[in-house]
Formats: sequence, structure tokens, C-alpha cells
Amino acid sequence: MPTFTAPDGTRLAYHVRGEGEPLVVLPGGPMRASAYLGGLGGLDAHRRLILLDLRGTGDSAVPADPATYRCDRQVDDVEALRVHLGRERIDVLAHSAGGSLALLYAARYPRRVSRLALITVTPWALGRPATAEERLTAARLRADEPWFDAAFPAFRAWLAGEGEPDWSVVPAFFHGRWDDTARALEAATDEQTNAEAEQHFLGPGAFDPPALRTALAEVDAPVLVLAGEVDGGPRPALARLVADAFPNAVFAVQPGAGHYPWLDDPRRFTERARAFLDAVPVAGPTPSA
Repeated sequence: MPTFTAPDGTRLAYHVRGEGEPLVVLPGGPMRASAYLGGLGGLDAHRRLILLDLRGTGDSAVPADPATYRCDRQVDDVEALRVHLGRERIDVLAHSAGGSLALLYAARYPRRVSRLALITVTPWALGRPATAEERLTAARLRADEPWFDAAFPAFRAWLAGEGEPDWSVVPAFFHGRWDDTARALEAATDEQTNAEAEQHFLGPGAFDPPALRTALAEVDAPVLVLAGEVDGGPRPALARLVADAFPNAVFAVQPGAGHYPWLDDPRRFTERARAFLDAVPVAGPTPSA
């Protein structure tokens, strides 16, 4: 298991899957170990996935200062990984909450990103979280599912903060297919997530939406924003706001997919990601920062 050292001395780990051009992968959660990503539906057959365990998760060390779990404080961890890999620019794929980290990285180090794929990313960093009503609207799309009548009241109660949620049924709304694979992913959530770090990740001061929008408007790297058709966080319309923040972004919706599109339809996900990542590189100036 390869490791490197963050600027504050914290030892960070990453996992390598597959062969070919490297693709740095930032996990969501927030603050979930990268193990849940697996091979991203077979994308590891085409790219060498560099799956980062964020500080305090997976095989990465717990930092001395818990305040460094905040999203903006982890941007230089990603830059340290780029330097460790010896790459002038990196392709980056980020899932869910990892997308906020990717947005901040692209804003701070625009010349270090060659391509950026943002998968089911809620624009927290842009000041626009998913609302309860948006999540309920997406949930109602599942009314024909056999588990809907049992799961929907629990999901609604969870969004309203009414008591302890029934986690045996609530996660069904995060997936396009509520099957054994989806259940296994959800069953591993607690073990793979650093609950303390999760509370810090989106903490006060992590984001400055106006400044971020200004910075992202200057990022010339190609960007893919992929939403899931039945995902509630983000709904496709909300995910589109992420694409709108970039001058060179494409937006796509994967039919029938929830928050984990590589599980719902691995082939479709892999084909879409490959088409974007394997496109002819866009020439740009030599990085200076």
C-alpha cells in the first residue's frame, strides 16, 4: 500500500487498481474510506485508479489537528499526492462530497488539472445543498418499487429529523437498484466512515461560494458533470449548477441511476467516463502553480 506525507506531516495512503494512465479518485461520504468505490464499475480495466483515503479514513493516519478535516484544509493533501505521483497535471474523478474537495482543488490549482469528472456531486461548495423537498421529489419517482410503501415514511421521517432513522430501508432511495450489491455497500458505511471527521468536513468557513465561482470561471480544463436520473442529492437540475460554474463543462444524466451510477449500470457508467477521460487532451500553458 503506497503512502505519502501531507504538508502537515500526516501520513496518507492510497490504493492502486488497474493499469494505464492514472486517474486520481476522491471519495465521498463525507469522509468515507475509498474502499466503497471498488473498481468504479470496471473503469479500472481502462485506467489506473489512484484511490485516495482522505486523512483519518481507511489506511490514512489520523491527523494531530481535527480541524484539518475541513474540506478546504484538505486541498493541499491532493496537491501533495500529485507531487508524489510526479505528474505535472492529473485527471481527477470525484464522487459525491469528494466533489467539493475537487472543486476547491481546481480553483486553487487550475493548471494542475487536465480533466475533471464530477459524479453525483451536490454543490455544497457553491452554497447550494440538496433540500428535503428535492430529495422527496426524487423519492416519489420510485413509487412503483416493491419496497416503496415501507421505505418512504422512514425516508420522510429521516429528512424531517424525526427520531432514529430505519437504516434498513432509507438507503434504498440512494440507489437505482436496491439489490444485494447496494445493500452490501450500505452495510459497510459505518465501518468505512470517520464520524468525527464527517462533522468537520463541511464546517463553518470551509467554503466561499462567490470567490469559488469566480475562480472556477477561469478553469479551462474539460469537466464532466454526471448526475443520476433518480438521485435526490443532487437532482439533475441541481447537479447542472456545478457544470454551469465551469467554462468548458459537459453535463450528462445516467438513466435509472441513483447516487452510485457505477453500481446501477456499470457498463453505461464506464462507457461514459471513458469517452470523456480518453478524449484528445486539450493543450494548455505550462503549469506555474
